[in-house]
Amino acid sequence: MSYKYLFIFFTLLIIGCTKPLTSIGDQHITVFNNTNLYFDPAIKSDSIKLLDGFYRMDAGRVLLKKVNIPSYEIQPEVTLNVSLTSNGDPWDKSGSLFIIPATSDLSIIDFEKASFKDILNDNNWGVHSFTHDKKEYKPSVELLRFMTPFGVGFFNNDERVKQLKPVYIPKWEDNVVWQQNITHLLPLLKHEFYVGVFIDTWTKEGYQISADLSFKESNIPNHQKEKTNVIPLVNTIKYSANQKYYDAFNKGTLTVSFTNDTPLKNAKLYYTTTGHGGHSEGDEFTQKENIIKLDNTIIKQFIPWRDDCASFRRFNPSSGVWSSKTMWKGKEIDERIASSDLSRSNWCPGSKVNPEIIEIGNINSGSHQLEISIPKAQAIDGDKINYWMVSAYITYEE
Repeated sequence: MSYKYLFIFFTLLIIGCTKPLTSIGDQHITVFNNTNLYFDPAIKSDSIKLLDGFYRMDAGRVLLKKVNIPSYEIQPEVTLNVSLTSNGDPWDKSGSLFIIPATSDLSIIDFEKASFKDILNDNNWGVHSFTHDKKEYKPSVELLRFMTPFGVGFFNNDERVKQLKPVYIPKWEDNVVWQQNITHLLPLLKHEFYVGVFIDTWTKEGYQISADLSFKESNIPNHQKEKTNVIPLVNTIKYSANQKYYDAFNKGTLTVSFTNDTPLKNAKLYYTTTGHGGHSEGDEFTQKENIIKLDNTIIKQFIPWRDDCASFRRFNPSSGVWSSKTMWKGKEIDERIASSDLSRSNWCPGSKVNPEIIEIGNINSGSHQLEISIPKAQAIDGDKINYWMVSAYITYEE
């Protein structure tokens, strides 16, 4: 028998002896189902209660639910589906869906304890990893950043709102829907972990939110799950009552250290950023450069900005409206403009915020530093609440 046929014979023998991968099949995991998220000062930070399977934190503005997902052997595609309707809150508010890494000894649940207030002040407000009492904290990993529209759904039939509907939209939308592919976060989406949602609401009415995780298994025979991993690095979002809005970019660079014992292959940095500060010259309405360095080398330098916000008008029935002068056929006329139309720091009322995906390549084993700077970021000044919501993590192949 020739070597060619021997090779084919042994190849077929190996394939025949390979144990078939276990198929779990497609799954649809409901996390929130038309769940009311609201602000209620009566919900104290020192009395976290488990209500209908939810943890309500920060006076109700954060919801946590524990989910359990079996570990896939066959590669799935994972999609996050979210829909939101105002339950009476008329304003545009920042929002975030996230998970607490199961490998983290401490989490934002611990942050709600009064004893953690000083600990957070000593550890940069809990925006990156730290160790306390031999327990390690890893920042929550963001699944989706979103911005609520002005009063979507709830105010559609208000008489004043009806009069403000622009002629170029057929109707006010009943809800806003977002979808995000999060397959790259699959290493964190297994076994038992917490999924959370935060909306920066200050009303007792708040919002109704639904969210689910969809797992669609590959139809390629024996398509083994890719061996990848995730390193949580930073999250400046105020998920806990004892955290602060992060305005420290005004003071200098945010530096995050991490160590990898083995080289990282095909590493990517996922970086999500939005500026906030609703007054006329606040960080919401002024362009500010973001600079990201890895080991003293700039890997991304850009101004996060959205100038297409008028395209979301149909989701914003309760947006403030005023007139502005413009020219039409040689004559000056009044044209209506809505607050939701205005350009903003990487977001629009009713939009999701896509992360910047920065190709890094291979990273040698050892200690590394990620530096994030926003040189012209403004500090909080009385009722001028400027801050930046920044989250970042690295994915890589093992």
